[in-house]
Amino acid sequence: MKVLIVGGVAGGAGAATRLRRQSEEAKIILFEKGEYISYANCGLPYYIGGTIRDREKLIVTQPELLRRRFGIDVRTKSEVVKIDREKKTVTVQNHADGSTYEESYDKLILSPGAVPKRPNLPGIDSEGIFTLRTVPDTLQIDAYIKEKHAKSAVVVGAGFIGVEMAENLKERGLDVTIVEFLDQAVASLDPEMAAILHRHMRENGVKLLFGTGVQGFEKSGGLEVKLTGDRELEADLVILSIGVAPDSRLAKEAGLELGVGGSILTDDTFATSDPDIFAVGDAVSVRQIVTGDRTLVPLAGPANKQGRLAGDNVLGRRITRDSGVQGSAVLKVFDMTAASTGLNEKQLKAQGIPYQKTYIHPSSHAGYYPGSSQISMKLLFAADGKILGAQAVGYEGVDKRIDVIATALRLGGTVYDLEKLELCYAPPYSSAKDPVNMLGFTAANILRGDVKVFHYDEVDSLDREKITLLDVRTPDEMKMGTLDGAIGIPLDSLRGRMGELPKDKPVYAFCQVGLRGYLAARILAQNGYDVYNLSGGYKTYITAKGDRESPTGTDCVGVKKNSNGGETIKSACCRDAEMLEVDACGLQCPGPIMKASEGIKRIQDGDCLTIRATDPAFASDISVWCERTGNLLLGVQREGAAYTVRIQKGAQAPAVPARSGNDKSMVVFSGDLDKALAALIIANGAASMGRRVTMFFTFWGLNILRRSEKVPVKKNFIESMFGRMMPRGSKKLGLSKMNMMGMGSKMIRGVMKSKNVSSPEELLRSAMDGGVRIVACQMSMDIMGIKPEELIDGVEIAGVATFLGSAEQSDTNLFI
Repeated sequence: MKVLIVGGVAGGAGAATRLRRQSEEAKIILFEKGEYISYANCGLPYYIGGTIRDREKLIVTQPELLRRRFGIDVRTKSEVVKIDREKKTVTVQNHADGSTYEESYDKLILSPGAVPKRPNLPGIDSEGIFTLRTVPDTLQIDAYIKEKHAKSAVVVGAGFIGVEMAENLKERGLDVTIVEFLDQAVASLDPEMAAILHRHMRENGVKLLFGTGVQGFEKSGGLEVKLTGDRELEADLVILSIGVAPDSRLAKEAGLELGVGGSILTDDTFATSDPDIFAVGDAVSVRQIVTGDRTLVPLAGPANKQGRLAGDNVLGRRITRDSGVQGSAVLKVFDMTAASTGLNEKQLKAQGIPYQKTYIHPSSHAGYYPGSSQISMKLLFAADGKILGAQAVGYEGVDKRIDVIATALRLGGTVYDLEKLELCYAPPYSSAKDPVNMLGFTAANILRGDVKVFHYDEVDSLDREKITLLDVRTPDEMKMGTLDGAIGIPLDSLRGRMGELPKDKPVYAFCQVGLRGYLAARILAQNGYDVYNLSGGYKTYITAKGDRESPTGTDCVGVKKNSNGGETIKSACCRDAEMLEVDACGLQCPGPIMKASEGIKRIQDGDCLTIRATDPAFASDISVWCERTGNLLLGVQREGAAYTVRIQKGAQAPAVPARSGNDKSMVVFSGDLDKALAALIIANGAASMGRRVTMFFTFWGLNILRRSEKVPVKKNFIESMFGRMMPRGSKKLGLSKMNMMGMGSKMIRGVMKSKNVSSPEELLRSAMDGGVRIVACQMSMDIMGIKPEELIDGVEIAGVATFLGSAEQSDTNLFI
């Protein structure tokens, strides 16, 4: 039998060697249009970054090895340009000498791979714009950086290659910006998991522009990248990493049936619509193991296995069939690792598949053994416990946990199986309850009804009037931020203070990572409460929400780099000051903060405390804690998975933008023009200083928020009478004194205009645009007969609990 193989690398080379192992008689010819038949395409970014220094190490298998060891006729620089299915021949163009010839076949295996997407944009062919797919691509980028002394790069696309290239260009010393059209990096992760990577990339100096498209390029001195929203970026080079498309040109021209995204359609033996032609690798569509649907998964692992199966089946054995692909993948991002398997939540929603989820944040190994760090994990599962997908992000042990879950998923396992898995344990490697077991425990608790959960993306929509939001963390933790409207009862005090919680409303409990919230839920449920626990805790909520609202700066977490040219943070302490060192590595929140609190109590004013921790959130939490406690954060340094924080006790901290605790809240009771002006001026001033402001409009103050035009709404007689007697909108407001039948308000508006003072309407719009929270009192609206439709856009309708929740976070409360 004569078998021709088109394309090398994972699929083609794997098929060739498997075929030879199965048949010594087969004549095997492998065509590769390039110079390299098998190279480490997944390692290409690391050559550019300098991790892999010897270019020869990128070459996995030399042609001579296949010729000598496997007796395979390897023809490099030979491109198959046409297939004649009737004659069973291919036309080959020899790029070495320019000649063209035909070669006959009994069986043909196509492994052409995929090609990088390169959209037809203005200036796309300008010098300095590259894609990365092959060894020659890598060498060209490397040579360009050296020749042009490149200092900056724009990476278009934040998929696997884009993120890896951003890291390696940064490691090489370039200033790097990622431009991504979606609102997150690494689409195989869900947004709240990707947010952890966003923060880490920013910590390492990579700038991220999400929700941004590229419209074109212009070459002047350097490269100008034209972005959506009339923005521009300048760079010395651009890397396009916006995905790949199946290279199915040969198959299409030969009349073979195509599938998803123009891929080559195959059966489960990898035979195409022509039984004498097989296809493998990135050019084919595969069956997703969870859904059974055809999809594209351009990964090296599946391509290798497909080549092996095709090598078996091309001989006519047809005994080995493909069981589907689950898309298991892992990614290095500076010091962190992200991994996933199966479907993510976005895919499950898109396909209408019912699911449940759970989050945990365990330690990578026993906390008492040095060097442990936190892993953030997410598990998606069906109502019967079947595993649908999993994701994990952390510094250590991420890949092995996802590998275990990937194995369980492949074998049809459930969350109940994860509970029972007996995994290797010793303190340097894991815990007695491995994180995989913990995922199984938490998921099984949900399915068995031991605990009801709510999730980070439901928090903001909870009606605080109808529930009790309970924070069971310690007071020190609460100082660093809590959920709006939450009351605080530490877990260890809960049994004695349970009577403070009303039983006629459900309790939504939360802690930092979910464990104490679960314990609180069990206590309350057994005492007659309807209770829910926040899965993944406040950490998951604030990671996801913070990523959208206030991205971490690019220098380091929560603080700017010292301006002393790299001088060590320790020198910021007085030379005569005592220094206390505390090791909080391996501790999860609130452990590091509690260590900080204990350490500060042990030293004198002016002395310094150094804390080393591996909880990623600690580096940003400590800045808030220092603000609240009057201590000075001298700086944060990161080495691998560990953060070193230095604090000076009792020092006056420099001014920083305020967060919760310096908020401003006001009740606007009056409907007088002058008082409305005062309230709006104060609100705008506070917002301009970075404060969060809540304005709670009640009774006569509601008229400020009414539309000026009449709105057709259904009202009873009393409501209609009230409506006619009250001013409709801010333009109808009168002065509290000297109103003079409305003349006073007209006069003061005239003076304001002549003095270039903003009108109440302009001040209200400015306040709303500046993030001031405008809340209308529901109870007052009911009494005054004001309907929601009568209020201007952007007004939130809520009750007194909402105001009290904001008031508790404020240092200034005004009644106007």
